[in-house]
Amino acid sequence: MVVIALLTLDIHIPHAQSLKDKRMVVRSLKDRLRAKFNVAVSEVDHQELWQRSQLSVVTVGSDESFLHKVLEQAAEDAERTAPECTIH
Repeated sequence: MVVIALLTLDIHIPHAQSLKDKRMVVRSLKDRLRAKFNVAVSEVDHQELWQRSQLSVVTVGSDESFLHKVLEQAAEDAERTAPECTIH
């Protein structure tokens, strides 16, 4: 059986003063999550706003508990590695 697991991260970047500032933070976070957890990451909302972003993190496999653990660790890592941001 194939399991698809989805994590949505709502991000507030208070210090961003332009889309360029925001993109630097978002790109760094996306690249880190992809490399460390072997997941797909995409910005899915708030592309036009300077200080907000919504990322979807997706992984696919056959073991639901393992995928849940991977996404929990990804969420914790995102919060820990982007201290200048508020992630929900």
